Amino acid sequence: MRKDLLAQVKRIVVKVGSGVIFGQDGLDYDVIGALSQDICGLLSRGYEVVLVSSGAVATGKGELGIVGRPQTIPLKQAAAAIGQSRLMRAWKDAFRPCGRCVAQILLTRDDLANRRRFLNARNTLMTLLEYGVVPIINENDTVVVEEIRFGDNDNLSALITSLAEADLLVILSDVDGLYDSNPKINPAARHFSVVERITEEIENMAGGAGSVVGTGGMSTKVEAAKRATLYGVGTVIVDGRRPGVLPGLMAGEELGTFFLPVRQHMSARKHWISFSKASRGKLLVDEGARRALTDKGKSLLPSGVFAIEGTFERGDAVRICDAEGKEFAKGIASYSRQELERILGHNSSEIETILGYKYGDEAVHRDNLVVKK
Repeated sequence: MRKDLLAQVKRIVVKVGSGVIFGQDGLDYDVIGALSQDICGLLSRGYEVVLVSSGAVATGKGELGIVGRPQTIPLKQAAAAIGQSRLMRAWKDAFRPCGRCVAQILLTRDDLANRRRFLNARNTLMTLLEYGVVPIINENDTVVVEEIRFGDNDNLSALITSLAEADLLVILSDVDGLYDSNPKINPAARHFSVVERITEEIENMAGGAGSVVGTGGMSTKVEAAKRATLYGVGTVIVDGRRPGVLPGLMAGEELGTFFLPVRQHMSARKHWISFSKASRGKLLVDEGARRALTDKGKSLLPSGVFAIEGTFERGDAVRICDAEGKEFAKGIASYSRQELERILGHNSSEIETILGYKYGDEAVHRDNLVVKK
């Protein structure tokens, strides 16, 4: 199964965590050099590689005398401003021996939440790949605030699989995949070579936080794998400090944990709605509307909405919840909150009479709606 899936891979997103490329004395240039050579080897074999690299904050914090993680966003932003240029210089120098050019792309969640900016970022990415350049992506920590941050680069890498239309996500970690308990504490922990479906039990096994230099633990990596596999992209979590890990993986060696893609995966647009576009409000719907959405694949009509929370405009994403407030879907609102407040509970035939105009019959059209499985 693993070899069959890998044989179809053309474009790979490789995420490198701070714990992989950062040692006691700062950036580990030997590891960065080895990974660059591995990626160059893949490029020479016809693969396309997009690199998502952490490490800017960890690299820059020493200049500010910060021990441990920066405790405030301004400190994190300052450390990132110092460290990002050093991080890119390290990658640039590492790729130079094999004649490869690199390019920096810094993103915030807003860049991917806005459909036009999302497509512009995709066009830039595709052009770089066409010219044989290695795109190196990181969160733009120098300007990010809580409302627009990805949270960690594991999450970012999962969203990049959709942006790049990738075939495989490889998350390089300091642990060789998923275990049923922490292998650093329990030597008898059982390792998973393949995960067919990410269940609640699998998510519970992941638990735990990140390291001193990174924000993502195994739980964020499994969450990233879940998001990528829903897009139809297989995901591997593997030990990034293992020599020859990338060529070995692509040669079919049983390395790390391989999370299989779901068979019926989301379209690129629905994956964007589900994960890239932040929700601005909440619609509470009656039982009949819930069944129409979940069982029949229908659109959400104003007649099925009985309450609204949050402030949003037409085109913003909204959470769709049952009468008890449990979210079961997400979609793009066809009307603003102010407009929906006037037409909720009414039949679609009454919309134009009430508002004086009409965008459509639906509060959320089924093409712009994702039901949670």
